[in-house]
Amino acid sequence: MSPLFRTALVLGLLSAVGPFAIDMYLPALPRIADDLGTTVAATQQTLTLYFIAFGVSQLVYGPMADQVGRKPPLYVGMAIFILGSIGCALAPTIGWLTAFRFLQGIGAAAVMVIPRAIIRDMHTGAAATRLMAMIMLVISVSPMLAPLAGAGLVALGGWRVIFWVLCVAAALSLALIAFAQPETLPRDKRVPVNMRSLLRGAKVLFADPVFMGLTFVGGFGMASFFVFIASASFVYSEAFGLSPVQFSLAFAVNGIGFFGASQLAGPLGGRFGMVPVMRMAVMGFALFGCALLALTLAGLGSLPVIIAFLFLGNACLGLVIPTTMVMALDDHGDIAGLASSLGGTLQMLAGGIMITLTAPFFDGTALPMVAAIAFCAVAAMVLALMVLPRVVIRPEAV
Repeated sequence: MSPLFRTALVLGLLSAVGPFAIDMYLPALPRIADDLGTTVAATQQTLTLYFIAFGVSQLVYGPMADQVGRKPPLYVGMAIFILGSIGCALAPTIGWLTAFRFLQGIGAAAVMVIPRAIIRDMHTGAAATRLMAMIMLVISVSPMLAPLAGAGLVALGGWRVIFWVLCVAAALSLALIAFAQPETLPRDKRVPVNMRSLLRGAKVLFADPVFMGLTFVGGFGMASFFVFIASASFVYSEAFGLSPVQFSLAFAVNGIGFFGASQLAGPLGGRFGMVPVMRMAVMGFALFGCALLALTLAGLGSLPVIIAFLFLGNACLGLVIPTTMVMALDDHGDIAGLASSLGGTLQMLAGGIMITLTAPFFDGTALPMVAAIAFCAVAAMVLALMVLPRVVIRPEAV
């Protein structure tokens, strides 16, 4: 096994914990709403609060990882995740479930922000994009298998079993951190964390239009996927009458498009340049998003049409997300943990805000979901076309 593949496998398995906590849970959303006697909007808030906690907590883990190394924050995060999962499994009301999902998100944030900092410790440019794409290939098991696993668990033992399984997954992640993931930040490169250094680093990042622009290009892309995640189980079950297993299969198609295309991000970036590849990809994302909205408004938004256009749009998004993650960090290696955490926080908040804004318009049809996705796609394209001319790819980053 090559060192690159081994690193991608370990980091991918760690990074998959957070998506698994989302994707395995999706087929159970209608059942949870029924069992706890609550509304669709209240059930969607369990996702919104998870995303917000997932995002904001990265502001803690990133600087912590710059000061004490990459591994200790991973231990802390997984311990918190386990506590949140136990609370979710035992939650008697939607309020308690939402609170413990928030705690789960706090823990899961560690395995989102720190692997990106580890990648920056080891590589930049196209090499880092290749590693990020390999990690996403490992993560791709989540949207393809996690909903099916969740549907099976719901059928066998109810939705609470899902959270006990997540506890086991987190425990296995702790073992991976301890025995398979080496520390990548030497002591002499660690940065003491205090409020002054954090504010100084944050000022540098907020003042960098390339970092902020690329972060929100990826942020709007991720927000579109979060809107789909929050709405799809209800749309597919209510508007199109799919069972949990059928929903899981339909959901997997989008994951295949995203993660399949992400494997091309590194090779295409190395051959044609990362900026041209991302420009074409974000334009394709906007084209397919707007075309799907037009078809839906025209009454042609059948299930096959929605699945097909979301597949194409998410395939374009698979080229955008890993590239923006890498390019945004290229010039900030000395504060990679803070940059990764701030970027991740802003992206997660964008996703949570989009879910909150679209929730009041949800009516059981596909139109609100499709409209929100099209809005995110156009916003990502406009922002990318503004920021990409300012991106400079350093020779050593290729």
